[in-house]
Amino acid sequence: MHSLELDRMEALLERARDVRVTVVGDLMLDVYLIGSVDRISPEAPVPVVHVTEETFALGGAANVAANVLGLGASCQVVGCVGDDPHGALVRGRLETLGGGAVRAHLVTDGARPTTTKTRVVAKHQQVVRFDRERDDDLSGEAVESLCASIRRCAVESDVLVLEDYNKGVLAPAVIRTAIQAAIDAGIPVVVDPKFRNIFEYRGATLFKPNALEIVRALGTPLRAGSEEWLEAARRRFGCEHLLLTMGEEGMVLRSEGSSFRVPAVAREVFDVSGAGDTVTAFVAVTLAAGATVREAMILANYAAAIEVAKPGVATVSPDEIRDLVTRHRAEAYV
Repeated sequence: MHSLELDRMEALLERARDVRVTVVGDLMLDVYLIGSVDRISPEAPVPVVHVTEETFALGGAANVAANVLGLGASCQVVGCVGDDPHGALVRGRLETLGGGAVRAHLVTDGARPTTTKTRVVAKHQQVVRFDRERDDDLSGEAVESLCASIRRCAVESDVLVLEDYNKGVLAPAVIRTAIQAAIDAGIPVVVDPKFRNIFEYRGATLFKPNALEIVRALGTPLRAGSEEWLEAARRRFGCEHLLLTMGEEGMVLRSEGSSFRVPAVAREVFDVSGAGDTVTAFVAVTLAAGATVREAMILANYAAAIEVAKPGVATVSPDEIRDLVTRHRAEAYV
């Protein structure tokens, strides 16, 4: 069964408002320089973009936090920024996110820039992107400070999210501390991994790689239809539940002894950026609200369909979920 009864969905969305989430991971700032192109540069064969607008948005783990708040839950964020204007901007945006509903526990590292992705956009098309970042793992005092914050946050949370973008926050020592803190607190751990430390997350409740990440990590072709392959992958990562996201091919969930697959919800795709963050947030919040893993997966699948129909990174509201699920169920009976 790939759908939820409407009263069950309503109950989960209502309970989500009482959920307390801690998100640990790589914070990013997304900068958009928007303009128009009407000539080629005389200096090189590249377009000249006349910038008319500059916008800023929180990305990475901060976007997961924004999606958590979009569901009505409360959120604490543990991460790192640089001692620079972009770091100050991330701090400020987090403090005002959701009307001040976020508690941020941020380390400032003067040796690293705040991870910033700047996109130049003309006529709704990205012309170029340039990144400011360091991607080596944090160490020393920064790691100790992060670990201390994680321990404090875990005891007053209902679920812990680890959001890895390979930008240094989720160093092995931080991962181990976070998973142990969650185990000690008796709360689930939801992991959105990247490749570098992908085998460090043993003990996670739910592990959510995408198709590219799992193939690269395991060194084998994707065999999402094979029970044996999925179980071997789940055991290799040492997680309770393996949730494999496959874009337009939907998602497949592997738990011990069973698999469950849902197709992607048919929608016009505008922009896939941020969809993974939305799925992570919805799975984490609904699990903590009492959903089964399959129910959390179904709701997250609907949320992803809504998010990709929006430009840039975006959040998804409970009302949008209600509307899409209702329409999707009605269409199924036509």
